[in-house]
Amino acid sequence: MKYLRWLLIPFSLLYGLVVIIRNWFYDAGFFKSYQFDKPVIAIGNLDVGGAGKSPMTEYLIRLLKDKYKLATLSRGYGRKTKGYLTATTAATATTLGDEPAQFKHKFPDITAAVCEKRVEGLKQLLPAHDVIILDDAYQHRAVTPGLSILLFDYHRLNEPHLLLPAGNLREPYSGRWRAQVIVVTKCPATLTIDQKENAYQEIAPLPYQQLFFSDIAYQPLERLDGKPADSAIDKDTTIFLLTGIANAQPLIQYLNGFTTHIIHHNYPDHHPFTLKNIAKLAAEFVACKTEKKLIITTEKDAQRLEDSWFRSPLPTAESLPVFVVPIKVEFLNESGQQFDQLINNYVREHTTYNSIH
Repeated sequence: MKYLRWLLIPFSLLYGLVVIIRNWFYDAGFFKSYQFDKPVIAIGNLDVGGAGKSPMTEYLIRLLKDKYKLATLSRGYGRKTKGYLTATTAATATTLGDEPAQFKHKFPDITAAVCEKRVEGLKQLLPAHDVIILDDAYQHRAVTPGLSILLFDYHRLNEPHLLLPAGNLREPYSGRWRAQVIVVTKCPATLTIDQKENAYQEIAPLPYQQLFFSDIAYQPLERLDGKPADSAIDKDTTIFLLTGIANAQPLIQYLNGFTTHIIHHNYPDHHPFTLKNIAKLAAEFVACKTEKKLIITTEKDAQRLEDSWFRSPLPTAESLPVFVVPIKVEFLNESGQQFDQLINNYVREHTTYNSIH
């Protein structure tokens, strides 16, 4: 399939021309881009999916939520609703999209909102909030954020810089100039000086851009309700892994550290799990004769899984051992303090008062 994508290069050239012209119109001021007085932080990437935007958003939520009235604003990809909506703790992936529902469930005290038109969403949120985090908004040029954080997946740094559909880039690699902060995500925990230098040379940050390196820290298993799991994984455990994310390989590699008995039910990113999908998983799980077996999924997938499974006539998630592997961002080489200070300084300088709640 990779070789066949090279046949799509003419379409990538056409797509790239459209994107370049669009960006030029914004840069030249022919298309209006709105700026706001309060802190607006955008998180995004140049390629399609899998760079760790949701964990980074959650990192910023943890950093800022106790000092400021905070809101996240997402497009709400995959939802069946339209327009501006704010989440309640009963929010589902169907009404909000999986990531916004996840943010609200994990951090019930913040505002998690969705709106296809980010400008409209910001106008709704800013009067009552101090800081807005825009999830997956790097290409949303109608807003000029005060701070843009651009993410690069370490394992994809050396891929050809080809635009869709031949490659994975949403816009030309040169578009990275708009970011003030660049974070290389999913790095090896033992990142060497040579590996770090190679990544630096590949990204070639501009003088005003600060570059950080981070990895994914997998957390202990949890139940779907967020409570600690009463089961552990060992070499005799058979895992039925259900994913609908862009890249499940890091998770598989992590789980292989416990057991090699992994049966992967793999679906595309943001896949809406159907009754057929769930029936297949449940049937295989019940038929498995292994004494110790678990169903494991990601936090993002759990939002869509609950939405469909609990409405099905199949065995409920409560009657089967379904668990989630939470993840967090960890900065390497003790650079987390520097990153935190950068974010805190930006928010403090652009906030007229602190709203501790």
